[in-house]
Amino acid sequence: MIGDVVGKPGRDVVIQRMGDIKERFDIDFIVCNAENAAGGSGITPEIYNAIIGAGIDCVTLGDHAFRQKSFLPVLRSSDPRVIRPVNLPADAPGRGWTIMEVGATQRRPAVKIGVASLLGRAFMQTQGDHPLATVDKIVEKFADVRVRFLDFHAEATSEKQILGRYLDGRFSAVLGTHTHVATADEQILPNGTAFQCDVGMTGPFESIIGRKIDSVVENYRTCVPTSFDVASKNARLNGTIVDVDCVTGKARAIRRLDFAVDD
Repeated sequence: MIGDVVGKPGRDVVIQRMGDIKERFDIDFIVCNAENAAGGSGITPEIYNAIIGAGIDCVTLGDHAFRQKSFLPVLRSSDPRVIRPVNLPADAPGRGWTIMEVGATQRRPAVKIGVASLLGRAFMQTQGDHPLATVDKIVEKFADVRVRFLDFHAEATSEKQILGRYLDGRFSAVLGTHTHVATADEQILPNGTAFQCDVGMTGPFESIIGRKIDSVVENYRTCVPTSFDVASKNARLNGTIVDVDCVTGKARAIRRLDFAVDD
């Protein structure tokens, strides 16, 4: 899972280095939260195609899913590789979950993977349906799928821990996005679910969660609106790698990934 991709610096890391990372860490399937990929807010069809072309298998979105109107036709299409939060209104464009397949290799048969995106409620401007009631329905959709992945796009670590504990044993991994700051709590819960409150940000780290420092500080100091432009220096890729038993769907290992452009 690649953490929130922010602007051109973030997507450049993904596009330029994804092949190296995939080979180096022997990765079979990659989920990428890209809701901030277009200038820090939303995603466009061109950026989506470039990210998919770089080797990403599934793109997840969050509270900025609909920020770029040009992307709405993609969400309304039958493309199974992009999902928005499932607990948004039923009439909202796009799907909130998908089932994909990783092809067979010499070491394992073909594997179905269920991926869902869910929006938190605490401290979030965009309010979706209750996460627990919604995710129970997703568990039913994934009844015939062993490997299950949830991107929980939420602000509060406590709410993320609630979801992790609630879904322990029912999902292979529950990984958080949205705060752009990686947490050091990666673990495998008692019933086999890999969990981390937030996998971090892929973008410019000489910044304030991806934005230019001076303009954010000026806004905070004076309350005068400023332009929160995407920063440009020290681009890094944050993510989390989960090793899953494809027969049982249980996680065997979890590790954080912090990858600089020049690594």
